[in-house]
Order: sequence, then structure tokens, then C-alpha cells
Amino acid sequence: MSEKQTSFSIKNWSQDDQPREKLRDKGKLTLSDAELVAILIGSGNRNESAVDLCKRILASVDNNLNALGKVSLKHLMEFNGIGEAKAITITAALELGRRRKFEDEVKQEKITSSRDVYDIMQPVLGELSHEEFWVIYLNNSNKVLQKQQLSKGGITGTLVDVRLVLKQALEVGATALVLCHNHPSGTLKASEADKKITQKLKTAGLTLDIKVLDHIIITEKAYFSFADETIL
Repeated sequence: MSEKQTSFSIKNWSQDDQPREKLRDKGKLTLSDAELVAILIGSGNRNESAVDLCKRILASVDNNLNALGKVSLKHLMEFNGIGEAKAITITAALELGRRRKFEDEVKQEKITSSRDVYDIMQPVLGELSHEEFWVIYLNNSNKVLQKQQLSKGGITGTLVDVRLVLKQALEVGATALVLCHNHPSGTLKASEADKKITQKLKTAGLTLDIKVLDHIIITEKAYFSFADETIL
């Protein structure tokens, strides 16, 4: 038989085993992660169904969807039954999920704690393999006016132009700033360079009545706050 005839296409499964129909009839919350991914790929290979194939793919990342979202197309295509098109579909779906989380978080209008900053910026910075420096511009009620990437660098560091930070603050009418960057290494410790740029921006901002409220260092699962640690 040809591969097309012997592959485990979802349309050839029994009614009770079809994840598309299960989602339609019983709701999306009844489906496992493997069943949801199986809907994306549509079919498995000669020896296993799409669900069984997706179970293997998920097992390779300890059943962690965040980890699956970071794997390469090449890694996905190492599984029998996953070609380029299916790998791209899986990657695109997980990226949409990541962006949805980000959009949900940025609807928060007011920053009241370092945790608020982390919740807003972790989806942006938490999984990057390089370092980026961002500034959150706030009004006098600590409501977010704008978020802006100031620089993008290598793992070892990034450069920040103080003049650009303050110029943008004046343009958007900000009265306060929160500085934010990531440590791809996962280290939750402020370097001397981190402390220096924080103090430089704080001093420069005071001349324009623009306060630096905090500097948050973000990793994938945690954060470090200059204000919370009283080193601002």
C-alpha cells in the first residue's frame, strides 16, 4: 500500500477518536495538548496516529508547551511524519499563543509593582537568546504610555543611549520610567554595568523631573527588581 493509504489520517479514525469532532462536540477544554497539536498536523505516519506522534513530540520537551515553542523547525522535522509544512504550522500556532498572552498582559493600564512589569515584559524578553533593553514610559498615575526597545545586543551586554530615552520621554509626556532588560544566562544579579546605566538615567532624568521608578532584570521564570532590593 502507499503511504497515503496507510497513514493514520484523522478523517479515517473512529468518531470518538477524532479530536476535531471532540472539540466541536465536547469543547476545547476536553482535549489534551497532544490532541490539540494533532488537529494542526492532520495525520501521523505509517505506524502511529497524529495523536501518538504528537505525544512523542511533546515527550521530547517534557510535555512543556513553552519549551515546544522554542524548538527549531529542524528539530520538529526529525520526527517521522513531520515535514516542513507541519513543522511550520506547529511553530506558527505556538507563536500565536505566545502573542495572545502578551496582548492579554499589556491591556493592564497601570503599574503598581515590580511584578506588574514582569508580567508585561516576560512574554517579550523571557525567552530571548540575546539581550535587549526596553523602557516603559509612564504618566503621573503610573499608567503605561508606551513601551520601547532601546537597544538589542549580544548575550554579554547591550548599549543604551540616555539621550534617546529622555527625548522619547519628553515626546510622549512621560513623568516616570521603568527600565527593563533580560539576562539570557538566567542570572538574577545586577552587574556593575546595569547599576551604572541605572544611576546615569536616574541622574539625567532628575534634571527634567522624570523619575526612574525601577529597573527590572528578566529571565524566563523570575525577575530582579532594583527598587525591591533597595539599590535604585
